[in-house]
Amino acid sequence: MRQVVLDTETTGLDPAQGHRVIEIGCVEIENRRLTGRHFHCYLNPDRDIDEGAVQVHGITSAFLADKPRFTQVMDDFLQFVSGAELIIHNAPFDLSFLDSELALAGSPSRSLQALCPVADTLLMARKKHPGQRNSLDALCKRYEVDNSQRELHGALLDAEILADVYLAMTGGQANLLLVSEEVAVQASEVESGKLKIARGVLPVSIPDDEEAQAHARFLERINKASKNKCLWLQVPVGSGV
Repeated sequence: MRQVVLDTETTGLDPAQGHRVIEIGCVEIENRRLTGRHFHCYLNPDRDIDEGAVQVHGITSAFLADKPRFTQVMDDFLQFVSGAELIIHNAPFDLSFLDSELALAGSPSRSLQALCPVADTLLMARKKHPGQRNSLDALCKRYEVDNSQRELHGALLDAEILADVYLAMTGGQANLLLVSEEVAVQASEVESGKLKIARGVLPVSIPDDEEAQAHARFLERINKASKNKCLWLQVPVGSGV
């Protein structure tokens, strides 16, 4: 399953008033793992940026003066997202701007939702946590996702943070599903006589850096919830336990 977590920054709040996209950030997830692939660009909007918007994202017209127009990156952007499920926080906002850019560029694909299914994490969070604050910063705090680098909004940084939030917010159900599927497959193989039980020394799979960091964060959450009683953190390193 391929997913693309997407965020944008804009010159203002409403494309109907001529506001434009000035930054696009996307990160790729496959089978619930970040692949490291991303799409990122700044765009020259050929118009002024509202002062309120500059205070949010810190991007100025002077910085964007030598950046490409949307038409110059459109094909690469559509190729990156095409066919993937888009994960967006407050999806109508970003989609309205991107659809406006596609229309202005004369693209035959004038709606991203015609190319990609969309999951709105704001709606997901409101359903999962009714009556609570569900901004990206609030979700970071709730799911213990580090957003300490987020002094200003930025499309790529926010997409990376949202990817971690989305995986945390949907992790329990997905993990149970994967476990149940694995158990079902093993039971089927045992029944058919295809499953071979290994004897002797078991193979050891060494985690990569990303897996080790994810495991460490998971143990810290357990330790916090159990008031420093996480047994795995109490086992001495190298004990073999």
